[in-house]
Amino acid sequence: MNAPILVTGGTGTLGRLVVPLLREAGHPVRVLSRRGGRPGDGVTHVTADLLTGEGVDPAVRGVGTVLHLAGGPKGDDVATRHLVDAARRADVSHLVHISVVGADRVPLAWLRSKLNAERAVAGSDVPWTTLRAAQFHDLTLTMVAKMAKLPVVPVPGGLRLQPVDAREVAARMVELTLGAPAGLVPELAGPRVYGLDELVTGYLAAVGRRRLRLRVPLPGKAGRAYRNGDNLARPGATFGVRTWEAFLAERPAAGVRG
Repeated sequence: MNAPILVTGGTGTLGRLVVPLLREAGHPVRVLSRRGGRPGDGVTHVTADLLTGEGVDPAVRGVGTVLHLAGGPKGDDVATRHLVDAARRADVSHLVHISVVGADRVPLAWLRSKLNAERAVAGSDVPWTTLRAAQFHDLTLTMVAKMAKLPVVPVPGGLRLQPVDAREVAARMVELTLGAPAGLVPELAGPRVYGLDELVTGYLAAVGRRRLRLRVPLPGKAGRAYRNGDNLARPGATFGVRTWEAFLAERPAAGVRG
C-alpha cells in the first residue's frame, strides 16, 4: 500500500475538499489537527499542535508526502517551521504548501507570517511545492456578510479582490501533491477582479437586502499596496472558472449569509 499523505488543516474549508480527492485517487490520508476526528475509509486522524510542535514528529513519521493546508490569522511561520523540521527528520519526499497571493507584496503582519512560512518551506532541504492562491469565495462571503450586518456598509476605496473557488484550489493542490516537487508554481486566482462594492452588491442582491454604503479611505502602506493591486495575481498566473456570481447562485438563499 502507498505511504499515507499527511494533510494539515484537513478539516478546514480547503482540507474537506482535498481529502476526498486524494482518496478518490487511491491514496491513504492521515489528517493532522489539534482535536482529532473520526476515522473513515482510508482516512486516519492524528492529534498534534503545530504552534507548539507537540505531537508533530509522530504525526509525520511514516508519510511520504506532507500537504500543509493549516493556517490562521497569526503564527503560520512558527507552525510551518515546526512542520518543516519534523518533515526533515522523517525524510519526507515532498512538502506541498498553500500560501496567499500578495504574501510578498502587501505589508500586513499576517501576510509577513505567510511569507516567512514560504521561506521556511523553501529553505527546508525537503523537496517542496508552494502555490499562492487568492482569497476563497467562502472567505469573501464571510467578510461581506459581516459588513452587510451594519446599517451602513463601509466600502474601502480602491480595494479589489480576485476571489477563487475553493473547489478549484483543491483540485490544483491535489494535482501538485501527486506530482513532482516544483518549487513556487504560478499563482491561482479567480476569473474576475471585483471592486469590494461589486462583491457587496452581489451579496445583497442574493439575500434580498438593501444597505447604504460609505466609501472610506485605505490608509498607510497597506492601503497603497491594495490600491496598486498588489494583492491581485501577477502575469503568468492561472485562473479558475467559477465566478462570484456563480458561487452565490449555487447557495440556497437561507445559507448564503456565510
